[in-house]
Amino acid sequence: MCGIVGYVGARPVQGLLLAALERLEYRGYDSAGIATLFADRLDSVRAVGNLQALRSAVARAANGNGAGAGSNGSATAVAVAEPSTGIGHTRWATHGRVCERNAHPHMDEAGRIHIVVNGIVENYLTLKRELTARGCAFASETDAEVIAHVIARHYDGDLPAAVQAAYGELVGHFAFVAMATGEPGVLVGARRECPLVVGRGDGEQFLASAVPAFLEHTRQVQFIENGELVVLRPDGAEFRSAATGEVVEREIVEVDWDAETAEKGGYETFMLKEIHEQPQAIAETIADRTARGVGVDLGDLGAIDDAFLRDVRRIVVVACGTSYHAGLIGRYAIERWARVPVEMDIASEYRYRDPVVGPYDLVVGISQSGETADTLAAMRLARESGATVLAITNVMGSQVTRDADGVLFTRAGLEIGVAATKTFVAQVAAMYLLALRLAELRGTLPAARLRELIAELKRVPGSVAALLERGDDDVQAIARRHYKAEFFLYLGRHIGLPVALEGALKLKEISYIATDAYAAGEMKHGPIALLDDDTPVVCVATDSPVLEKLISNIQEVRVRGAHVIAVATAGNDELQEHADEIVAVPATDWMLAPLLAVIPLQLLAYRVARLRGLDVDQPRNLAKTVTVE
Repeated sequence: MCGIVGYVGARPVQGLLLAALERLEYRGYDSAGIATLFADRLDSVRAVGNLQALRSAVARAANGNGAGAGSNGSATAVAVAEPSTGIGHTRWATHGRVCERNAHPHMDEAGRIHIVVNGIVENYLTLKRELTARGCAFASETDAEVIAHVIARHYDGDLPAAVQAAYGELVGHFAFVAMATGEPGVLVGARRECPLVVGRGDGEQFLASAVPAFLEHTRQVQFIENGELVVLRPDGAEFRSAATGEVVEREIVEVDWDAETAEKGGYETFMLKEIHEQPQAIAETIADRTARGVGVDLGDLGAIDDAFLRDVRRIVVVACGTSYHAGLIGRYAIERWARVPVEMDIASEYRYRDPVVGPYDLVVGISQSGETADTLAAMRLARESGATVLAITNVMGSQVTRDADGVLFTRAGLEIGVAATKTFVAQVAAMYLLALRLAELRGTLPAARLRELIAELKRVPGSVAALLERGDDDVQAIARRHYKAEFFLYLGRHIGLPVALEGALKLKEISYIATDAYAAGEMKHGPIALLDDDTPVVCVATDSPVLEKLISNIQEVRVRGAHVIAVATAGNDELQEHADEIVAVPATDWMLAPLLAVIPLQLLAYRVARLRGLDVDQPRNLAKTVTVE
């Protein structure tokens, strides 16, 4: 999830853009760039690394030493008179390597249209082929560059009209800002699900992916809705429907956030913000990979080709913590859909047990940071033994990407909270994609069933968004009743077991309450002795072929006096008589239910920890990335 900024007004814009980008550094990035326009003079500077690298590149360009790409792609110096229009970007890479030519802003080949983008263009390959056939030359490996070329195709001197026409051709989840060399003092922003907000000033206007970018200059804010464009000029902002071009009114809101609150998007903590970013994390991870509708496109797996995936004999998943739980969900999906045997291993154990692995095995290492020491060591051991290694990670350029034969990137953006939330659901989504691709290649699912599952997976982000928009009053009520409990037990069966394990881990991590999670059928082999009248027992009870078995386990819990909290599928009334409290989640295919069922468990852990007065973003003794054994 990238950071984007834009400005139109009378002030020197270059320094203003750099300062705004620095206020978006918390979003994370691997490269950055700005483009500024004054009269017909366009200067663009991009750099790999942090904002200091970009500042250095801007200084070199000003001294005539290159590093800036002008409208014709050549090195230029920054204009003597500061331009009045500009856009800037911090990139969190999703398509294309981390390098200067993939950094934003991007432009069409004539250098007329310049854009910065946050999000994914799902149909970029189709558009790129069409544009290339018409003679367009692309300078980057990114999906974002397509937007500049599509706008340029429609541009005849009216940037808002060209953006509106281009918007109708784009499929995906994105927000972008465009400027044209022929229209200084004009910016056009467009939003489809990714965030974009306007800052209103006196004789100047701001546009950004988050309020912190312009908070020191104005607290007058207008929020852009999905399916809308905004046209900015120094004297105002005009909002339009992207479908019809009709002008719409948007209220100006006075925000009273301080800088820290602004960074959190108005949420009280980064963890809560990131819980609410999960629909976008899932959507961006599956986006273009399911755009065909009839299959899954994993063309970015590097050296791991379809022939190997079709013939692979065994898959071994190595991971730690939350990533291990995502792998467990993937195991159920791969074995059920693709009929490939899957073994799970905790990475810290795998590296020491002299595992038997060879050329016909695929070893999947999952690490959100790409730097987890035990997972890296396990992957290296497997590769040395002749196995093919696939990495699933959230960070381009991380060590895990260099140690693997292929990489499947999640697209969750930077996660600041130590307790993983959006990176977990993105990892689960990636494992589902792998399972579906294997099934497609091996012919283990009927074509109709494959299409059905892909369509259902594409609906999940909307269902997660609806669940979060509903609010968590029911979870808060449960948390208030049980936050003083000294012990929680979590139960699940089949696909619900990894969800129970992840829910229990979240509670341990941020509330410091002793918590255990078990396969429900194993409860009577020990954990049942822990139950008494004060024990909250959280059951993942979404619809599945084993739900009746789980209900039997719930009955065993209740006769011991424990208090049953069930996460259930909306519309299933059978559980009403078996559970003390129920949190309902939207219905979906039962194998995809973990992406929904985990949400109430994250929120329960969050609310319990907050009621106990704890810091959920930085829990004690924990680090975001475990880089030592």
